[in-house]
Amino acid sequence: MTAQKLLAEGLGTAMLLVGVVGSGIMAETLADGNVALALLANAVATGCMLYVIITTLGPVSGAHFNPAVTLAFALRREHPWHAAAPYMLAQTAGGILGVWACHAMFDLAILQSSATMHRTGSGQWFSEILATFGLLFVIFGGLRSRPDAVPPLVGLYITGAYWFTSSTSFANPAVTIARGFTDTFAGIYPGHIPMFIAMQLIAVGIGHIVLTRLFAAPSAAAETRRARQG
Repeated sequence: MTAQKLLAEGLGTAMLLVGVVGSGIMAETLADGNVALALLANAVATGCMLYVIITTLGPVSGAHFNPAVTLAFALRREHPWHAAAPYMLAQTAGGILGVWACHAMFDLAILQSSATMHRTGSGQWFSEILATFGLLFVIFGGLRSRPDAVPPLVGLYITGAYWFTSSTSFANPAVTIARGFTDTFAGIYPGHIPMFIAMQLIAVGIGHIVLTRLFAAPSAAAETRRARQG
């Protein structure tokens, strides 16, 4: 693990939060009370940002930008355990800095917490399990079939998941924590953060069981047979 990788994870997560929170503030300002339009703008901007940061920073750090993704890779032994905690810390710190950058950009109070965006209840908790599992499905399925397509796949998935999940698909502990530091359209009341993160971690466990089997690497014998048949 190098400082370059940690910088990439921190900067990438900061840029992700700039996309999430910044577009939320702009959308709410311009949508004139039309929440559906604001959510659409928020979703598209977030999906675009994901495509950009995964494409540009993927070769540097793997472009996790998400403690749940880092944990999932570690469980698969595709990311060293000793590097997991530093990645997660860099992601979380970067996310908070990204939120503060948005507040500065829109001339808002830098230090604030969400007091208005209540996101709780069994439906939203279950939604976070599905949202996070779906994200891992897209990542590991994409890596198994078309690694070069992972950036657009993740961007498209999150854009859609903003709409088909009741929680608007946080699917990321670092993003969840960071969004507790903004009392804007994209915020989350801090008291509701622990259950969101708990559900995301449950999804990682489910994903490890299911996706390891679903997207298992082909055996050497199977590869040999396929080569002969080809």
